Amino acid sequence: MLTTLIASFAVSLVLTLWVVRMARRRPQLFGDSDLSGPQKFHARVVPRVGGIGIAMGFMGAAAYVAWSQPAHASIVAGLLVSAVPVFAAGLWEDLTKRVRPRNRLLAAAASAGIAAWLLGAVIERTAIPGVQWIAGFSAGALLLTLFVVSGVVNAINIIDGMNGLASMCCVIMLAGLAYVGDQAGDPLIVAAAVAAIGAIAGFFIWNYPNGLIFLGDGGAYLLGFLIAEVAILLIHRNPGVSPLCPLLMVAYPVMETLFTMYRRRVVRGRAMGLPDGIHLHSLVYRRLMRWAVGSTDAKALTRRNSLTAPYLWVVCSLSVVPSLLWWNSTPALAVCLLVFVVLYVSLYASIVRFRTPRWMVFSNSRQPELRERGGA
Repeated sequence: MLTTLIASFAVSLVLTLWVVRMARRRPQLFGDSDLSGPQKFHARVVPRVGGIGIAMGFMGAAAYVAWSQPAHASIVAGLLVSAVPVFAAGLWEDLTKRVRPRNRLLAAAASAGIAAWLLGAVIERTAIPGVQWIAGFSAGALLLTLFVVSGVVNAINIIDGMNGLASMCCVIMLAGLAYVGDQAGDPLIVAAAVAAIGAIAGFFIWNYPNGLIFLGDGGAYLLGFLIAEVAILLIHRNPGVSPLCPLLMVAYPVMETLFTMYRRRVVRGRAMGLPDGIHLHSLVYRRLMRWAVGSTDAKALTRRNSLTAPYLWVVCSLSVVPSLLWWNSTPALAVCLLVFVVLYVSLYASIVRFRTPRWMVFSNSRQPELRERGGA
């Protein structure tokens, strides 16, 4: 597995550096010049096509796995082929800004459908009353799979708002999948997760902390798809793994997505697809990270951006760690999932109401502690 990790890391590292250098020569092609959106926190034009290096890194490692483990070649090839539509749609959006959200979700559903056809990656077990009844029918299981994969893809894209945030969260979740795959005796799951981790690590070096390149929709969609498919294959191939295990692992991005939908539609009466700036990571950036408040210096803003992500890495880990401890116990995982939901809502409510514990607030004594007013 070490060779797989090194191969994907090396390819991703080199190709991501190439993209960064090319972006300096052709900023009009690769650069994200929109600095004014509600979810924009960078202070300069940055390439947002980090998915290219990740895709190539994963592809290189997958080719090595297929060569070294011929028994897994067909599954690895199927995973690569099925990822093409969702990655292409995201990358095209990064380059043109002209792909509608609905079309990107359709591309995610298409990729999930191809994976179901080629790999048999269908959700047949859920351990959730009512949902399990739906999964009991072939058509219901397929529709449920398309919905879940599209949801996870969108969830990873939603948490992609700070340097290193989405990429490290994906590493944490993939590492969890690799661990459970190893415990279940499934080397394919371990290899696929490790290949993705290496590819992300090659990108991460250039993304964190200085933000030389962004993940982009292509990268976020690709990682969301890989996490969803590896998770589905894990429970499909290993009956001893509780179906709630991968659900708990992705609880942070999924909860962020569901809470965003509720907030936009129910609380604010707006379309769920419209962007806003009050995700959990946005609130942490504005109300906990008081470094450089009021500053317009690019270096200070970049530091403030990067210091935000570790808070959310911890939040992500709070759901992944229990899934490793009780990966084969559905009752224990159900309790942990409920606890995480309560903790997430409580944390969001405390920050949005300016009741954050002082120990969580990062401030600099030389900077005025200006406080933003107004509710979310």
